Amino acid sequence: MDENITVTLIQNNIIWEKVSDNLKMYSDILDTIPNKTDLIILPEMFTTGFSMNSLQLAEKSGERTMQWMEKWSGKMECIVTGSIIISDQDKFYNRLIWMRPDGSFSFYDKRHLFRMGDEHLYYTQGRSRLITEIKGWKICPLICYDLRFPVWSKNRYLNLQWDYDLLIYVANWPAARSNIWSTLLLARAIENQAFVAGVNRVGDDGNNIFYSGNSMIVDLTGNIVASCSHGKTESKTVRLSRKNLNENRDKLRVGLDWDLFNIKV
Repeated sequence: MDENITVTLIQNNIIWEKVSDNLKMYSDILDTIPNKTDLIILPEMFTTGFSMNSLQLAEKSGERTMQWMEKWSGKMECIVTGSIIISDQDKFYNRLIWMRPDGSFSFYDKRHLFRMGDEHLYYTQGRSRLITEIKGWKICPLICYDLRFPVWSKNRYLNLQWDYDLLIYVANWPAARSNIWSTLLLARAIENQAFVAGVNRVGDDGNNIFYSGNSMIVDLTGNIVASCSHGKTESKTVRLSRKNLNENRDKLRVGLDWDLFNIKV
């Protein structure tokens, strides 16, 4: 299938550990999106901020945040994705939910837990990637600190097929390291021959850490095709070109020369 897809980035100031207040805020934001979109991307831990208070804040699968995601996915007839704190079989996960308009969903548990913030002490590490699809586009959603680990995000080109066409990172990435955020998003796009979307929050969290956003979408040549304003709550919608993707892949043909390897998990 050779179609374009429309992607909406939501960059906002998350209200610290206030799930209901954040869901109300997102509802107000989504109500302002004027045009049809195929995918809405929310930040990491979009209902709480990057909190280690997993015991008090965790929801079980199918509870209020996922119900909210199902409602808005159905209402807007698009995928809604972002990560939340989930309790599953007595373990806590930083879990990205991929919600479809029919109420079905897939999920990805964050693989690389942010040791500097003690995330590994409060959450359980994910074991596998998720590759999902929209209109024939294969999509790999990852979470924040995963951005620093290129092996985990590595695309493959086997039997004339790419593992994915769009790589996503949802994040709470501090402004103090914003240059690293921007640099690595460009690098992941170039090295994996795919579009990359990075969606980050803005504002201060409950630990007085400031986030500047710098959400963007990058194409496989390293060109920034869409970006959100520094430090501001903003939504940005962009149409991604399958023609652009295919032409650049065919011109460079990098996938034919990639090294093959397996990851131990």
